[in-house]
Amino acid sequence: MALGLDFSFFFQPVATGEGTTYFGWLLSGFKLTLEVGLGGWIIALIVGSVLGVMRTIPNKWISGFATAYVELFRNIPLLIQLFFWYYVAPDFLPESVRTWLFALNPASVSLLTGVIGLGLFTAARVCEQVRSGINSLPKGQKSAGLAMGLTLPQTYRFVLLPVAFRVVIPPVTSEFVNIFKNSAVISTVNLLELTGQGKQLIDYTAHSYESFIAVTIAYMIINVAVLVLMRFIEAKTRLPGYIGGK
Repeated sequence: MALGLDFSFFFQPVATGEGTTYFGWLLSGFKLTLEVGLGGWIIALIVGSVLGVMRTIPNKWISGFATAYVELFRNIPLLIQLFFWYYVAPDFLPESVRTWLFALNPASVSLLTGVIGLGLFTAARVCEQVRSGINSLPKGQKSAGLAMGLTLPQTYRFVLLPVAFRVVIPPVTSEFVNIFKNSAVISTVNLLELTGQGKQLIDYTAHSYESFIAVTIAYMIINVAVLVLMRFIEAKTRLPGYIGGK
């Protein structure tokens, strides 16, 4: 059965009179998806790396805190966490911060809370990757660093982490790709990223097939770009004898 696809509507002015086209809406969603994904990834990489180190430190209180974080954030669905950051968390902020937050336009509030929620959710997964990378290293590396007179923080900084981060590049790549795919859930908190724009395009044009074909292609472009970038980084940083090394 012929679908009779017609993509020409993308270049028609939008019905809302905004002075843009439906393709402009799609580009706007593409840009927001990049902002959400990259912003969330920065949070996830920083928080997840710190937690990953904490999980390997020989202190039951520090490692216990990191373990509790991972168990909490990995076992609560992302959608519930986004609802918490968007609807509940602002009520617990100091009055001055809450006043500043609510003075922003609704799209900025959705973007900010969405990035935080997505970043903290992904941080739990990055934490496990970093922990596994550190634990995969020979025990003698840590002992050698301490025997040379380095403190424990210095041993992590100069001996363990430079190697561990190179080892975990392949599995962390999957999390980098996933964060862009998971950003689709943020449309539920009123942010018109790619998925949200796809729904809006259907509402205004009734071109459902064309709209979601375009959205799918946009996600594929992002994911392929991430994979190419991470493979380049992996090739430049690989170590002989470790994952991806020669």
